[in-house]
Amino acid sequence: MICVENRNKHLSLTVSLLFCFFIGPISSIAGEKNDDQLLKSDYFSASTQKQRQYFVYLPKGYNQANNKKWPVMFFLHGHGQRGNGSSDLDYVLTHGPLMEAWIQRRPLPFIIISPQLPLKFGIPGVEEDHSQDPLPRRLESGVPERNYGFKSDLPIRRFNAEEFPDGPHSRFKDYPNFKGWINIHEEIILMLDKVLQNYHADPGRVYLTGISYGGFGTFDIASQYPDRWAAIAPVVGTGKLQDAQKLADAALPIWIFGGAKDTTVKPHWLYEMANALQNAGHPALRFTVHEDMDHDAWKRVYEGEDLFNWFLRYRNDRRPH
Repeated sequence: MICVENRNKHLSLTVSLLFCFFIGPISSIAGEKNDDQLLKSDYFSASTQKQRQYFVYLPKGYNQANNKKWPVMFFLHGHGQRGNGSSDLDYVLTHGPLMEAWIQRRPLPFIIISPQLPLKFGIPGVEEDHSQDPLPRRLESGVPERNYGFKSDLPIRRFNAEEFPDGPHSRFKDYPNFKGWINIHEEIILMLDKVLQNYHADPGRVYLTGISYGGFGTFDIASQYPDRWAAIAPVVGTGKLQDAQKLADAALPIWIFGGAKDTTVKPHWLYEMANALQNAGHPALRFTVHEDMDHDAWKRVYEGEDLFNWFLRYRNDRRPH
């Protein structure tokens, strides 16, 4: 069933004049009233000067528990899911917690926010063509078979920085300093604030995670706004070494994930960031490398329960008031 509702339309238009950003009409895709819902929320993007949309997922039981404050998970996708924030938006469902909750119908107890990075904010020379990519679809009943790709012939053993094989982005030999999600950091925070304002969301339990390009973005956004998150989990993406002290001083819980066979985001980059955080005195660092996994180690991370349960252990009592 597809329906459209107007949520605080006049108020939203006023906000848009002040911030060049608003939640407009919300498209809802849902089943029964007590089922989960996937909303497409409209906004005006200051970075592209165009109308765009982002996903807001409401878990099963949301409409029956009006007094409950739900934890929030903000997900940043990878480089390959960038798009126009409109007809391309469903590609955001390809990987990550929103795929688990909506496509695989898992009862994840989070409000999930998932925007789409504009194409202009990508790695130069690495473009994406979605024309041959199937859009992820939620089945009327049941769930689609999982895709376990990225099988690597590399042996399961440790490599050092000098001998690690080159992958598809072999020109990125040095420690990366990508931009991307940080280019729209103000829009990300405005999305978060509007969800906290308009939904039954707990501002003390807001978590940030992302894969690959979104893993880099997770580090960047957390470094820019360390007090906005209760915990973060960058997956097969690393951060800037100069940000390690800021994250350590904020005592922001971090769980880094990598794949030991990853030839796209080299594992030793993650080790360098983990060591920088540890040397800075970070008090709440976890670091997991899946020795048998390639770049898509995120499939195992989000398919499991450990990360979601770990998130829910943390509250952010240092959030801005």
